Amino acid sequence: MVVGVLVELSNKSIDKVFYYLVPDKLDLKMKKGIRVLVPFGHQQLEGFVLEIKNTIELDFDLKYIIDVLDDDVIINNEMFNLGKVMQAKTLSTLISCYQVMLPKALKAKNGISINKKYDIYYRLVNVPEHLTKSQEKIIKLFENKSVVSKKEILNISSSSLKTLESKNFLIRVEKEHYRLEYDKVAVKKYNLTDDQMAVVEEFNKSKDLVYLLHGVTGSGKTEVYMELIVNVINNGQTAIILVPEISLTPQMIKRFTERFGNRIAAFHSALSEGEKYDEWRRIVRGEVDIVIGARSALFAPISNLGLIVIDEEHSDTYKQDDSNPRYNAIEMAIERAKLNKDCKLLLGSATPSLESYARARRGVYHLLNLPNRVNKRPLPKIDIVDMNKNIKNMKGHFSNILIEKIKNKISLGEQVILLLNRRGYSSFVSCKDCGYVFKCPNCDITLTYHKSTNNLRCHYCGYAESMIYTCPSCNNNSIDSIGVGTERIEEELNSLIPNAKIVRMDFDTTSKKGSHKKIVKDFSEHKYDILLGTQIVAKGLDFENVTLVGVINADTSLNIPDFRSSETTFSLLSQVAGRSGRKDKEGEVILQTFNKEHYAIRYVKYHDYLGFYDMEMHIRRELKYPPFYFITYIRISSKDNNLCYKESLKIKKSLEKYLDKTIILGPSVSSLFKVNNVYRYGIILKYKKQDNLMEVLEKMIDVYKSNRKVAVDLNFNPKHF
Repeated sequence: MVVGVLVELSNKSIDKVFYYLVPDKLDLKMKKGIRVLVPFGHQQLEGFVLEIKNTIELDFDLKYIIDVLDDDVIINNEMFNLGKVMQAKTLSTLISCYQVMLPKALKAKNGISINKKYDIYYRLVNVPEHLTKSQEKIIKLFENKSVVSKKEILNISSSSLKTLESKNFLIRVEKEHYRLEYDKVAVKKYNLTDDQMAVVEEFNKSKDLVYLLHGVTGSGKTEVYMELIVNVINNGQTAIILVPEISLTPQMIKRFTERFGNRIAAFHSALSEGEKYDEWRRIVRGEVDIVIGARSALFAPISNLGLIVIDEEHSDTYKQDDSNPRYNAIEMAIERAKLNKDCKLLLGSATPSLESYARARRGVYHLLNLPNRVNKRPLPKIDIVDMNKNIKNMKGHFSNILIEKIKNKISLGEQVILLLNRRGYSSFVSCKDCGYVFKCPNCDITLTYHKSTNNLRCHYCGYAESMIYTCPSCNNNSIDSIGVGTERIEEELNSLIPNAKIVRMDFDTTSKKGSHKKIVKDFSEHKYDILLGTQIVAKGLDFENVTLVGVINADTSLNIPDFRSSETTFSLLSQVAGRSGRKDKEGEVILQTFNKEHYAIRYVKYHDYLGFYDMEMHIRRELKYPPFYFITYIRISSKDNNLCYKESLKIKKSLEKYLDKTIILGPSVSSLFKVNNVYRYGIILKYKKQDNLMEVLEKMIDVYKSNRKVAVDLNFNPKHF
């Protein structure tokens, strides 16, 4: 027997199948999709079996595989096919496409093994003729049970257990114990509004593949998802629900558990590797009907898939931009839906991405609408504070009106969410005398001051140094922090409203396991009056007692040099505004801005998505940006700056020769010119139709695949450059 193996090294030059002989003793264990250990040069590597053949004709001798690492298939046929599609769309290595689908415990990588957890029970085999009092109590435990837990028996007597076990009256039984537990009993049933029922009926009657549900904040999109899933499960199928942030997962899991009991599984980065391993095995074993999680949950090995839901579909977290394969979860969800008979994809958002809404307008996606909040509750009233006129009357970073509104809401026993789109204490630290700015020695980025640890930190490579107050350039004691972060806002709030109970939710306060869940739970139980956070607080969270949302710096994201900055701002502000007044109490929103007249701000004030869409589409058309043009970003990187720029020019010249229908911009320095001592240049391609594009780009990658001094990466339709 001969097997074709894809080895673990994610290198373009060896991105192919290598053939090995199978020892007779391992014949029966061999399956397509399992991992094996193979000799590769002077080392041993793990890999996935992609092919099984009886014989193969080659002009060299084959080596034998060393061992089989799995009893069960790790990558099934559906994932095999999906991986090939991903490779074709991203031009990444095939092994990287398969590895992104698996929890770390199952990736082809030496030395990783995850132990299963077991609970110990005992089964009664025989009853002794003569019993001590404690032995008699233990035997009574088995009157109505076939097995009894060790813990229960130990509560009576450890010595009696030892005696009964040694004499074979009790036999030890191990039962696998999953690390995550869900409530078994489903209790809640939601009554749908007329709008929701109309959406459900239209969805179920249609035979289309992709749907876009445009529903205002608080319109009850989650109830629609659940009702559709009920129908899917009744048809013997399963569902996957994607959410953009792990902070949303606890609330989503709670609501789905209340409706569907423990027939759900979670998949997101906050889980330990052991928990992911357990959830993965529960899914493979068919013990769940619904998988809920962030982007990677799309690849859960669930069978009979009937529905994929991508909630908050506008979120840029659905695009993997930071490492290969740089895939778009929405694109891959469409492909996975195609691989399953009668499977549909539902995208949901109050502020759909321009690309998605344009496709819905053209009929590529089936458009569904929820134009009203549940029970016709009004959308929150939005007031804009012009900071140009209020700057002299500020209390720290707060206008008088925002501080007074916060105090009023707290006095009424209501809650407040405050958004600041930055973490840390300040933006950067500099010298007021000479202008020296503290920068990361490895990256082209300023260091951020964190007061809680009194250090300066790079948010890209992790470099940190202690805060100093003497300028290293001019030796004056003129160091000052500039800008604002969540730590400073929290400090100001404690000073301005001493009686307020404040909880901060940002990257720094949610790094510990379970911290997202605890903050959300505590705030929902009104242990805090104010939830202060970065954009993590803007998406999807549902708190019935929040009646005020305040945005400290509404226009921060407008200043980002990105063609999507207006869309990002409109979406972020609309989403965070939607956290206010979601239940019985009317909501209010205060936006503090220096750009009161900017169209993104104005359309947020009137909850006018369609107005913003029309304005932004006009600008995109004029500037030849998506959705009117496709974009591909080519990043060239090297530790040698001169070599990097030289190769970038060479690549551009070659592309101009072969891509006659493409606008080619650059090369120019990347938005982050240096990261971890690696210099980076970028070339932007804009095109409507270029038939030979993938062929040309693949040849370009082949040229550099063995180059150890220069790396070339591709990102198709990136969210960020």
